[in-house]
Amino acid sequence: MLLHERYPAVREGLPHLSLSDGPTPVRRLDGLSADGRAEVWVKDDGAFGSGPWGGNKVRKLEWLLPEARRRGRTILTFGGLGTNWGLATALYGRDHGVRTALALVDQPVDEHVSAQLERLRASGATLHFTRTKRRTVLALPWLIARHRPYLVPAGGSSPLGMLGYVDASLELAAQVAAGELPEPSHAVVAIGSSGSAAGLALGLRLAGLGTRVVGVPVTRDLRADPASVARLAGRAAKLLRSRGARLEAPPPTAADVTILDGWIGAGYGHPTPEGEAAAAAARERDALALDPVYTAKAVAALRAANAAGELGRGTVLYVHTDGPRY
Repeated sequence: MLLHERYPAVREGLPHLSLSDGPTPVRRLDGLSADGRAEVWVKDDGAFGSGPWGGNKVRKLEWLLPEARRRGRTILTFGGLGTNWGLATALYGRDHGVRTALALVDQPVDEHVSAQLERLRASGATLHFTRTKRRTVLALPWLIARHRPYLVPAGGSSPLGMLGYVDASLELAAQVAAGELPEPSHAVVAIGSSGSAAGLALGLRLAGLGTRVVGVPVTRDLRADPASVARLAGRAAKLLRSRGARLEAPPPTAADVTILDGWIGAGYGHPTPEGEAAAAAARERDALALDPVYTAKAVAALRAANAAGELGRGTVLYVHTDGPRY
């Protein structure tokens, strides 16, 4: 595990549970590269994870599950009806002796969400249908009293959870050093709770790469702007320092993060025509499967920005965060 290798002092205070083998693969996307001026590569974190669910959620759980287990607490966390994060937490938590409770808010119910709800019901998690963000906030005292939980924000985007993408950045830097891909000028990633983007921004800086994080928001219910991403990265840096890490660089600032707005469409969980077109192109030309909630919108934004020359003429990395295996 690269973060422990780089900062041995944090090993005892920040335990890690390995849930995957080896680095996730990188490859050139010929179809997406042909659509714009920059060459597009992918780091496929859909391959991350050893269980029935993979992706960026599992990177965060490698750090969160040991803490929940240490405290002997149920994880209480949040998501939409079709939450990938909630399902990954429930499945990996069940396998490692940690109970999960989920507060779920409404989103459009299509075939995927219906199937996901069945998976959630079968996962062993306790489900609370709180319907809206406001009702979730109002229900929180009751939920805490009932579960006495280890509370984890939506998407696992706590300072501890973000270490998953600090480690992913160190992994990427090792792949660049090994000649597996050119150093990217930009790394494009979907943004929900912003934890993956914040961890990437911090990790890339610590790894000494000049890669700029480009986030594509997929919801209006969670704040996603350069300043908020930088604040989250700063909280992760503070956690590392508090456990003894001597960081080589200060955390990123808002000036180090770009946000591509305008790709959400009608709202969280609602497909967009641009996302559907991006998904079809990625599937047919690059054998890459995108989901309509997160990754299709991120790739739609990447295609448009690349066609307009906004990402330069070098190498752009798309960080693929989706990981269902059903």
